[in-house]
Amino acid sequence: MPEEEIGKVSKFFNKIGVAVIRVEKGTLKPGDSIHVKGNTTDVTETVAAMQVSGKEVPEAKPGDEVGFKLTQKVRPNDKVFKVTP
Repeated sequence: MPEEEIGKVSKFFNKIGVAVIRVEKGTLKPGDSIHVKGNTTDVTETVAAMQVSGKEVPEAKPGDEVGFKLTQKVRPNDKVFKVTP
């Protein structure tokens, strides 16, 4: 499936399994499939829900830092790709 780079991981909170990514281009919505890739990271997941500044949002745009739960660990500066059908 084609992928479009949309941003990078800013932080990962290991105890709660939450990644924060900075969206640099494109948009991200709940239900979108993402692929996080780095030197030791290769994770594909579907975004269930996401928050900006502690509030649930329906969409993240360029410049937003958005947080959401992941089942696997990712690392700062890992690239985030949106998987398109």
